[in-house]
Amino acid sequence: MSLTSALNTAQSIFNNTGAQSSIVSNNISNAGNKDYVRRQAMLTTSLGGAQVVKISRAQEDALLKQYLKASSKDSAQQTLLGGLEDLKSIMGGNDNETSPEVALRTFRDKLGTFRATPGDLIAAQGAITAAQDVVTSLNNASKAVQEQRADADKQIKNQVDSLNSLLKQFETANNAVKKATAGNEDPSSALDEREKVLKQINQIVGVSTVTRDNNDMVLYTADGTTLFETIPRAVSFEPTQSYAAGTVGNKVYIDGVAVNTGSGASTNAQGSLASLLQIRDDIAPKFQSQLDEVARGLVNLYQEDGNPGLFVWTDPTTGVAGGVPPAGTLINGIAGTIAVNDRVVTSKGGDPMRLRDGNINASSTAANPDGSSGYTAELDRLYTAMDSGIPFDASTGLDSNISILTFATNSIGWLEQNRSDATTAAENTQAAAARTDEAYSNETGVNLDEELTLLLDIEQSYKAATKILNAVDEMLKALLDIAS
Repeated sequence: MSLTSALNTAQSIFNNTGAQSSIVSNNISNAGNKDYVRRQAMLTTSLGGAQVVKISRAQEDALLKQYLKASSKDSAQQTLLGGLEDLKSIMGGNDNETSPEVALRTFRDKLGTFRATPGDLIAAQGAITAAQDVVTSLNNASKAVQEQRADADKQIKNQVDSLNSLLKQFETANNAVKKATAGNEDPSSALDEREKVLKQINQIVGVSTVTRDNNDMVLYTADGTTLFETIPRAVSFEPTQSYAAGTVGNKVYIDGVAVNTGSGASTNAQGSLASLLQIRDDIAPKFQSQLDEVARGLVNLYQEDGNPGLFVWTDPTTGVAGGVPPAGTLINGIAGTIAVNDRVVTSKGGDPMRLRDGNINASSTAANPDGSSGYTAELDRLYTAMDSGIPFDASTGLDSNISILTFATNSIGWLEQNRSDATTAAENTQAAAARTDEAYSNETGVNLDEELTLLLDIEQSYKAATKILNAVDEMLKALLDIAS
């Protein structure tokens, strides 16, 4: 080897180790950055020695696709579980102490007490108070369900706004990737930024990707709608200002195509947006219909001569006092307007004893016209009615010919079953997301042990280059000494 060749070799080693150490240092400084993909300097050898020809990014497309799918499924499932947990809290938590079911059982117990002592005014007032608690439970639950729907609607609007903003960011990053790739520059930083935005988009609406020439990426939703191709597709949504039972929320459109609503406790949605639509348009309305059927059943059960008796209601659509509703037919919003008849409420000038005598409605004929203190026939009817089978609207998703107490119990069971199934599914999706995240990080993330080991190897190369340089220096000195 000539001295010139030796100097060129040393120069090549210095250049290579400088580039390599810079990349390794950058890797180490980003060891805790989840959005950073490890880089590596790729070397090639020729007659002129080794040289860095490109910076390789540890991209794993197959693992990224798996990660995106698992992540979007988990986002959807966790969102749905949150909505079901909110519904459960409306019922008073684990003991359901504020639920209509608990209030109905207390009301039946108070009716039993009044039935045993029909001449006792305090027992009569206790039964009326319990009836008012039933009404309060239904009113509050109905209001809370509609508030949850309104809150879901607001979250949908926020997520649509976020999605549109993220798509613009994705466009900027994608253009930077294409420009760097076309110009034979290192696109690693732009690829990191694009992947970071992609993961955020995927949390809102599950995406699949296709990569074209110059690293140009196209995004599709899970159902095949184009989300991004060269430019972002429009995501539109018109929020609803307020919700009442029966209100139908507006759809979300991506490139003119409506986003599908998730279904099932183990939701088939991908991304939180579809789960929010499921809560707003499926879960909450179904629970509202069950509340409405409990309220309608009470009005039907306690009617007098074809007129509303103990329980009255106001038609949500007209604001007019309603009559006895048709049996087994859902009336949207009746749970929010049901009330105890003023004619039995002492504070409103009523007489609780009308509950015993059967003339709560002014148009009704008294069953106990003499006001006998020992009369129990009407109370017997009211008490046993709680356990008699009556028809319910099949659209509630519950059995349609059972007692009102069983129906109220089944409603709580329906909610708890969905919540329990959603919890199990959420645990599974969370575990799957964690596993795919770990697998992807293991392949693309920075391992400090590996980087430090590589840094030691680079140091040894640098030392070898310095030894070559020192040897050449000694030889040159020897030649100069000879020449002199």
